[in-house]
Amino acid sequence: MGVRMLVVDDERSLAKVVASYLERDGHEVSCVFDGRSAVAAARRDRPDVVVLDLALPGLDGVEVCRQIRTFTDCYVVMLTARSEEVDKLVGLGVGADDYLTKPFSPRELVARIRAMLRRPRTAATRVPEQPIRTIGALRVDVAGREVWVDGRSVDLTRTEFDLLAALSAQPDAALRRRRLIDAVWGADWVGDEHLVDVHIAHLRRKLGDDPAAPRFIRTVRGIGYRMVRG
Repeated sequence: MGVRMLVVDDERSLAKVVASYLERDGHEVSCVFDGRSAVAAARRDRPDVVVLDLALPGLDGVEVCRQIRTFTDCYVVMLTARSEEVDKLVGLGVGADDYLTKPFSPRELVARIRAMLRRPRTAATRVPEQPIRTIGALRVDVAGREVWVDGRSVDLTRTEFDLLAALSAQPDAALRRRRLIDAVWGADWVGDEHLVDVHIAHLRRKLGDDPAAPRFIRTVRGIGYRMVRG
């Protein structure tokens, strides 16, 4: 079933090419070409997916993502013409679900979005009769998609919560990055597996978890991550 998508890029020709690929994949697509129009369109049309360029006139992609995250939990794919890691970290830090560096293949973008859309939406993941997982001072309610640390509620993005849910499901297991990608982004996701590290870093920050003396998430060198029970 097609979903609503918003493509935001000041390169109009590129925006239209991306839109045409997404329309051929069966989706309803609109395009805007600056940051302020992007926020207004996202608020008005409530798209399921926003393809968002980092460098935009008016408001840049980081600020656009920050603002739309205040009223929607839609999927966000950030596009950047700069390959420096700082751009990717900044983009993901404000709630982007994925990123692509220009130049990119529109077919790869479509494949990434298909994989994201197969992930369960928040409303569809309320599974009754699941016990709350308790790991030290951390409590994870998978059915209600809520998290508490030391009795304090923690606000996570969908991706951060899904990573925490995957880790806490097997607290004694060291999970490889690829396995976490399969659980969160889907088995057909392709790209840099260190995307996991970026989201884990943001998750740790929100949980108040020091990677040098972890309370909850431990790095397993050469493998990936596992939960810390004590």
